[in-house]
Amino acid sequence: MNADKKLEELRGRIDALDEQIQSLINARAGCAAEVAEVKAGQGEDTHFYRPEREAAILRRVSDRNEGPLPAEEMVRLFREIMSACLALEKPLTIAYLGPQGTFTQAAALKQFGHSVNTLALDSLDDVFREVAAGAANYGVVPVENSTEGVISHTLDLFQGSQLSICGEVELRIHHHLLVRDGNVTIRRVLAHQQALAQCRGWLEANLPGAEHVAVGSNAEAARLVRDAGDAAAIASDMAAEIYGLEVRQHNIEDRPDNTTRFLVIGPQAALPSGNDKTSLLVSINNKPGALAAMLQPIARHGISMTRIESRPSRQAMWEYVFYIDVDGHRDDDEVAAALAALQQETFAVKVLGSYPKAVI
Repeated sequence: MNADKKLEELRGRIDALDEQIQSLINARAGCAAEVAEVKAGQGEDTHFYRPEREAAILRRVSDRNEGPLPAEEMVRLFREIMSACLALEKPLTIAYLGPQGTFTQAAALKQFGHSVNTLALDSLDDVFREVAAGAANYGVVPVENSTEGVISHTLDLFQGSQLSICGEVELRIHHHLLVRDGNVTIRRVLAHQQALAQCRGWLEANLPGAEHVAVGSNAEAARLVRDAGDAAAIASDMAAEIYGLEVRQHNIEDRPDNTTRFLVIGPQAALPSGNDKTSLLVSINNKPGALAAMLQPIARHGISMTRIESRPSRQAMWEYVFYIDVDGHRDDDEVAAALAALQQETFAVKVLGSYPKAVI
C-alpha cells in the first residue's frame, strides 16, 4: 500500500472514530440531563456538583488509561466533557481572586472545566463573602506554595467562615517575565509578593538593579505593565495573552517543580470518595503539654498528618490555633474516632472539610 492510500485510510478511520466519540458524548449529555430532572424533583437544596463523584470518575480515567495520550491529558479531556454535561444540569458560577489571568483562575478552570461562569474578585475576603452570600456557587483560593509555604490570609479567613472545603487543586506554576514591548528597559518588576519570592534567585542574577514592587496579583501586575515603559511583570502566559504583553523570558521560577495548592470552598460537605483529606482548625488550652496532648489521638488511631500550621487566634494575645491536614474522611471509622478523642484533649475542634485529594 502506497503512502497516499495509507494516509487516506487512516483519515477515514479517524473520521469514523470522531462520529462515534461525538455520539457517545451526546449520549452522556443526555444522561446528565435526565440526572438533572431527577435531582430537580428532590427539592431546591439539591447540589448538582458532587466533588467526590467527579474525583472518583477522574481517578478511574487515570487508572485505566493505556496511552498513547498521557493520563494527565486524558483526565483534562474528561474534565471538560464533565464540565459541559454539568452545565446542562445547572451552570455553576465560580469565584476566584482576580483579575483575569491569575493562577487562581487557571486553578478554577482546571477543577471545573471551561463550561462554568467565572467571577473575578478583588480579594480573598470577597471570594469567601460572595460564596457565603450565594452570589457564587463555589470559590477557589490559594492556600500554600511548595517553595514559599502557606498563604496565611487564606487560613485566617477560615476562622470566621462557615463554608466547607470541598476540594483541592494542585497547579504547577510557571512564571514568565512579561513586558509591553521588546524595547522596554526594565527598572521595576511588578508581581504578587509570593511570585517575587519564588523568582528571587533569577531576578537577583538577571535584573540586579531592578526594584521589586509587590501588587495584589500577578494579573494585576500584567495589567499595570501594559501601560508602563520601564517595568516588567511576573505572570502567566494566560496573562500575557489577555493583556497583550510580550514574554521576555519564560520559566523564571527558581524551582522547576514550583506548585501551588488551592482549595475549593462551598456551602456543602463532600461525601467520601475513597481517597480523601480532612482539614481541621484546633484550639488548645495554653498550658504545658497541650500541643503533645493534641497530637496523641491522631497518632494513636494511625492517622497520617500531612500538615500543621499555627496562626494567632485573634481572641487573646499570644494564643494560637492550629490548622491540621490529615489523610482520610471524617466519616471513616479511624478518623471519626481520632476526632472524638481530639475533642476531649483540646479546647475546640472545627472540621473545615473532608474532601477528595487533588487529581492530576
